[in-house]
Amino acid sequence: MADYSWPEPDSQGVLRKSYHRLDGAVKASGAAKYSSDENLPGMLHARVLTCPHAHARIERIDVEPARRMPGVRAVRVIQDAGSEVQWALDEIAVVAADTDEIARDAARAIVVEYQVLPHFVTEEDLAAAPDAKPGAEETVGDPDAGFAQAEVAIETRLGMPQIAHMCLEPHGQVAVWEGSELTVHISTQAVSTIPFQLAEPLGVPASSVRALCEYMGGGFGSKFGPERWGVEGARLAKDAGRPVKLFLERDQEVAVAGSRPSSFAKVRVGATSDGKLVAWESESWGSGGVPGTSAIPIPYVFTGIPHQRKKHVSVPTHMVGARAWRAPNHPQAAFVTMSALDDLAARLGMDPLELFRKNLDLAPESLRETYAEELEIAAELMRWKERWRPRGERQPGPVQRGLGLSIHTWGGRGHRSACEVTVQPDGSIEAKIGTQDLGTGTRTVIAMVLAETFGLEPHQVKVSVGDSRYPQSGPSGGSTTVGGVSAATRRGAQDALREVLAKVAPELGVTADQLEAVGGRVRVVGQASRSLSWREAAAKIGVVPITANGRNPGPPADLTNSGVGGVQMADVSVDLETGVVKINRLVAVQDCGLVINHKLAESQVFGGMIMGIGYALYEELVADPVTGRPLNANMELYKLASIADVGELQVHLMDTPRHQARGVIGIGEPPVISPGAAISNAVANAIGVRVPYLPITPRRVLDALAASSGKAS
Repeated sequence: MADYSWPEPDSQGVLRKSYHRLDGAVKASGAAKYSSDENLPGMLHARVLTCPHAHARIERIDVEPARRMPGVRAVRVIQDAGSEVQWALDEIAVVAADTDEIARDAARAIVVEYQVLPHFVTEEDLAAAPDAKPGAEETVGDPDAGFAQAEVAIETRLGMPQIAHMCLEPHGQVAVWEGSELTVHISTQAVSTIPFQLAEPLGVPASSVRALCEYMGGGFGSKFGPERWGVEGARLAKDAGRPVKLFLERDQEVAVAGSRPSSFAKVRVGATSDGKLVAWESESWGSGGVPGTSAIPIPYVFTGIPHQRKKHVSVPTHMVGARAWRAPNHPQAAFVTMSALDDLAARLGMDPLELFRKNLDLAPESLRETYAEELEIAAELMRWKERWRPRGERQPGPVQRGLGLSIHTWGGRGHRSACEVTVQPDGSIEAKIGTQDLGTGTRTVIAMVLAETFGLEPHQVKVSVGDSRYPQSGPSGGSTTVGGVSAATRRGAQDALREVLAKVAPELGVTADQLEAVGGRVRVVGQASRSLSWREAAAKIGVVPITANGRNPGPPADLTNSGVGGVQMADVSVDLETGVVKINRLVAVQDCGLVINHKLAESQVFGGMIMGIGYALYEELVADPVTGRPLNANMELYKLASIADVGELQVHLMDTPRHQARGVIGIGEPPVISPGAAISNAVANAIGVRVPYLPITPRRVLDALAASSGKAS
């Protein structure tokens, strides 16, 4: 049975180096063609008519005024009379026309009469929720005895709102039929699964559908399926007999393309006087729109607290349903847990770093050593010992500075994936794999694994992705892509190389197992003088290319692993007069197993930290309780962090032999988990009081200060 493995650290030629992204130049120059850039000959433009109400029943719909307009080529009703609409800006009908302007006018010409129904969109106050659905109470140990044992206990209420994915490239696709064959140029995180998802509602075989996505502009968990608008766009193209382009407008993108669910919690936590955690009690609730939301995993990381009582309430609202948002449920769980523990440390008069260290035995056993190492490294990078002050210890002037920390975990095992590796007689090498590059550098990672295996440089190999006709690869979710594609590529490349070496071995008078590909040559192990150039070696395969199919089979033989830990520390300044929070510095220490490309791995962490700063300080999907419509469904009023807002970011990857030996583990999601908690704790440390809700806006800072002093804000 063939042996598949990663090269030892001392024999790596390409892995763990910091190569630039192979597609960096084409993206920076604007030459990269995204799905939304597709403009095919004869293409029609589609626009969607949406419902203005958060909850309504359609009484009557008349599309004839749109059909009669010159330039309109197809009209489809999505929700007919009698349908009940559950959120604002839901799709009612769709129009395809010669120009975008005609399509917009035609959509406006459709007549719809509604019976407006009661709606509910503000879930912060659990008592006001009309359809709250309590779940079962979960108990560990004896919570009453645990709190009786506790010498110090705190109670707090914390919360985070729904936020949008805010992908720069909105959801959508260009659909074109050639007879019974459909091709969609789609912005997606799941190239390989789109054909089946489209085929079923369209009533065609999945083999008749092809999905293409060469470049895409963000997904963050929201772009796994073609959606209803994707299906209707394909139907419009079929009806009109011409390609149809349908991408959501920005207000639709924010309002209907999914959200990260809100989370609120009342928490009580108790400890002994020396900081040992003994009891946890929480009631959590939140909403992901009509479906409500599931419980968040609290207490987070410190799952071994001996006595626990937990209850979760799902609150349906007339908002669009939740979708995965980079590390689903973990940012919320980290914020609730780490904030409560930080408040407990303040009540004890204890450095939270020491409280966390003292309780690492309550974290998963496999991560305890990693957390201990990471806390030490982060503390040194932040100069925590010399700079930390007890909560609220005032400094001169109105601007106060504080430190905060958080720890987190994630899975990250690579998904099942396949890769076709072809070696041509001229020495050229290509990998084909039906994955997608969300902008994380997947192409570059695959090229590096190929190059490492064949003893070449990344620019000497070719990588083809973004086509459902290539070997199947999993969706990009759960930080599973790099592990899945790198494992499949490595296995396919090793198989192909073995065939090449078998052809070369007679020329060098040895057996294939005595050969290696290093530095652009195939040579006898330990005898560099007995070698052929890679091109000379490839010529020995004859006129028929060598093709091998690698497949990541899943554990235990998959060259990837699961379960990483990370620590983040924040340094903030808060102006007590204005309430403005400034990020001075954010430090991240992160485990991700074997690092394939240092620069790309660090870039993933930087991206997660920046997104984390966004939800910590700025992002909030605000719905009008009167109309139920989002009030900030555009990029003017939905605030994101800019480069001027993020301060200094520092990343340290745990790239030690112990971590490398675990194989590749995804790093896309872990870094976004802790910023909200670390920044919130730093703000509390600076001003002396907890700001209980994210985002930490100036108004919320001033309100928290006023409440602590007994003054009205």
